[in-house]
Amino acid sequence: MAAARWVIALLIGAFGLISYCSTTSENPITGEKQRVRLSAEEEIALGRQLAPQMAAQFGGVSSSAMRERVRQVGARIVAQSSASKAPYKYSFHLLADRKTVNAFALPGGQIFITEALLGSLETEDELAAVLGHEVGHVLARHSAEHLAKQQLTQQLIGAVIVGSGSYDTAQLAQLAGSLITMKHGRDDELESDALGLRLVREAGYDPRAMIRVMQVLEKASGGSRQPEFASTHPSPANRIERIREQLAKQPQ
Repeated sequence: MAAARWVIALLIGAFGLISYCSTTSENPITGEKQRVRLSAEEEIALGRQLAPQMAAQFGGVSSSAMRERVRQVGARIVAQSSASKAPYKYSFHLLADRKTVNAFALPGGQIFITEALLGSLETEDELAAVLGHEVGHVLARHSAEHLAKQQLTQQLIGAVIVGSGSYDTAQLAQLAGSLITMKHGRDDELESDALGLRLVREAGYDPRAMIRVMQVLEKASGGSRQPEFASTHPSPANRIERIREQLAKQPQ
């Protein structure tokens, strides 16, 4: 009986792996080989569907006059950089949350920044650095990659449950899967930092403003020294070091 369960489990796991590995495509912006299951059109539709729900979690869309500035800076980054070559439909939103220092991107080009983060910035270049970083997430298709990995992880966990008949074993498999996802999350942030620097420079903004943004994020975190391996984001200090290295390679 146990042997039959493991045969079924292996079939489930093999199907998940074959399905995941058969969805490889090359990102035209980054040149990276990626495993994604969504088309650009599907990413755009998903982002638009999720946008109202995400905005509601941060106090809804702001009525501040600064929302137009956010839209203008975002539009300039897209129009005057290599982001214009991608098929995504960008919308830039200012959220009314004045307590949470945050910015994020949904698949397909829905990009958000909170009033709390905007109020911590001093220059338009810094705003451009934040928005450029988020556009980088969209161009790199990080959300689509994450969804594909999530589906694979769920299929493999299901295979473990079938094979072992033990939920405790499945919990261990789920923990291992989440640690893998965390690692990719940190890599995603570093890749978006690099893309953001490129987009900001192409749009005529000062890419060095990204360093000041990292300092704002470090201050907002209260100088927390949580071990980096247990976080989805690399520490701002490490990101600053990487940013300085990349700036040194860019033409001034």
